[in-house]
Amino acid sequence: MTFQTYFPFWEKLEPGQQSRLAEAVMFRTVPKGTLLHSGSKDCTGLLLVKSGQLRAYILSDEGREITLYRLFERDICLFSASCLMRSIQFEVMIQAEKDTELWVVPADVYQGILEESAPAANYTNELMASRFSEVMWLMEQVMWKSLDKRVAAFLLEESAIEGTSQLKITHEAIANHLGSHREVITRMLRYFQDEGMVKLSRGMVSLLDTDKLEKLRD
Repeated sequence: MTFQTYFPFWEKLEPGQQSRLAEAVMFRTVPKGTLLHSGSKDCTGLLLVKSGQLRAYILSDEGREITLYRLFERDICLFSASCLMRSIQFEVMIQAEKDTELWVVPADVYQGILEESAPAANYTNELMASRFSEVMWLMEQVMWKSLDKRVAAFLLEESAIEGTSQLKITHEAIANHLGSHREVITRMLRYFQDEGMVKLSRGMVSLLDTDKLEKLRD
């Protein structure tokens, strides 16, 4: 897999534009926990995920986190090139959730391509609209869904991502994903445990009754 396969408009670029992208792109391998992008003042560039997993999140003034979305193999991160989108008023952070291989396209190079290529600009606008739709969906969940439903949905999603019902995750990490407090998440998980849906141990949440969690999520 090469970085060119990430761009459906690649064949519509002129040879000179293809060369500029190919010469500018950088390949990186980053360990789990690496902060790749830190707010609007940091214009890292376009991130193309070859393998691994990234997390895009925002921070409140009090330091609470909430996950906007995650990025997996073949995903493209636009918010890491925030200088391309000057109307964005919130500070997006990008962190590696797993050891990750990725390509970085410098923002200035990609900006030049966008100004010259209508297919590239159209694709980028579609990608941006898709990401904003995800953010709007998240805001709806936060505003209208109770926390127990959101915790149940998160546990089921995490289980699907990891391919196991034995989740190595802390209460603090769950709180950061959901924009809550650790103490609140702990109380909720203990309730889930009392209801036979999960089993809690140090650094581990084991899903015991996914049917109950599914019903709660819905």
